[in-house]
Amino acid sequence: MKLVESVPNFSEGRRKEVVEKIVAEAKKYDRVWVLDWSMDADHNRSVVTLVGEPENLINALFDMTKKAVELIDLRNHTGQHPRMGAADVIPLVPLYNVTMDECVQYSKILGKRIGEELGVPVYLYEKSATHPERENLANIRRGEFEGFFEKIKDPMWKPDFGPDRVHPSAGVTAVGAREFLIAFNVNLGTGDVRIAEKIAKAIRFSSGGLRYVKAIGIELKEKGIVQVSINITNHKKTPLYRVFEMIKMEAERYGVPVLSSEIVGLFPLDSLIQTVSYYLRTNLNSKKVIESNLLDILVKEAGK
Repeated sequence: MKLVESVPNFSEGRRKEVVEKIVAEAKKYDRVWVLDWSMDADHNRSVVTLVGEPENLINALFDMTKKAVELIDLRNHTGQHPRMGAADVIPLVPLYNVTMDECVQYSKILGKRIGEELGVPVYLYEKSATHPERENLANIRRGEFEGFFEKIKDPMWKPDFGPDRVHPSAGVTAVGAREFLIAFNVNLGTGDVRIAEKIAKAIRFSSGGLRYVKAIGIELKEKGIVQVSINITNHKKTPLYRVFEMIKMEAERYGVPVLSSEIVGLFPLDSLIQTVSYYLRTNLNSKKVIESNLLDILVKEAGK
């Protein structure tokens, strides 16, 4: 069996009935499992975690994208999280018996189909990128939905698949193969979004912070607080605990408490082990986790 993980992000976090219809498209397929899905009203975004055999997973992702194009109109969309498409980004992650190169090929199959059948321009990113400036998703998304109508006219931003014009309501979509990504949010005890923005600037790599970290500061108006919203693109080289400790250190400079944090979607066991080992000052590894040993046994038995 080959297994690929995908964590598609959709630009809808306030209408549960819409997100449920999108998720339902994946549940029609055998050998595709919906492991998790969540909504965030402030971000106005939903994140779905799927695992499946490649062919069925690609079909499920296409159907989810098609449903999102039908139900989401970015002309009426507002939210704190940057976005450029109804189906904003669709990553493919090699999970079991699959190489990164294979995931690159799967991303091209999916991207081509979205572009040709749905009329949505598609950009390949990360390991699938056809141009160096497209490896970083933030570069593609810059300008967001509203700015893309002008941006797409630049030959440099000609889509990899689909029409050379933005879909009027569904925008554009990024598809690509990548490593595991940890989406991590830290809530701060202040309503001053400038503090969150300063902390985000201090920790993100693009402005001199930690390697493999992307971050923005946003305001959670309904809660009266602010948040540092983070993506860790390589948790093995920049572990979660290091990011969290740096945020705490920077927050202390402004006399602001860290209220809570949250993981969006799922994250790897290795990252949890790294974090627990740091805070407990112990030599924890996967062999000391009973579920990990049990999983090894089940995988070996399944392979017989």
